[in-house]
Amino acid sequence: MKNFLIFAIVAFVLSSCAVASSPVIGLLYTDVKAPIVATANPAGKKVGTAEATSILGVVATGDASIDAAAKQAGISRISHVDYKVTSILGIFAKFTVFVYGE
Repeated sequence: MKNFLIFAIVAFVLSSCAVASSPVIGLLYTDVKAPIVATANPAGKKVGTAEATSILGVVATGDASIDAAAKQAGISRISHVDYKVTSILGIFAKFTVFVYGE
């Protein structure tokens, strides 16, 4: 019974980790920036950001949409979009979207 209880606690802790989508994931630490999309519009000088965060995979907040990032910088013609994922020990994760354009 004691072993089952330990197994159940470990399974619960590992299943509720803060994880964000990334092309590669580090178990202890992740800090990766990657592309999402590119358009035929010329590269712009404006950059807008939007982010969402997660704690233990239990609480997640934020608006990391392309629309929110474009509005934040006043961008109406998007040239490309990148994202960055940061995760620490599965405890904290942050997903940031970068929108470039004019």
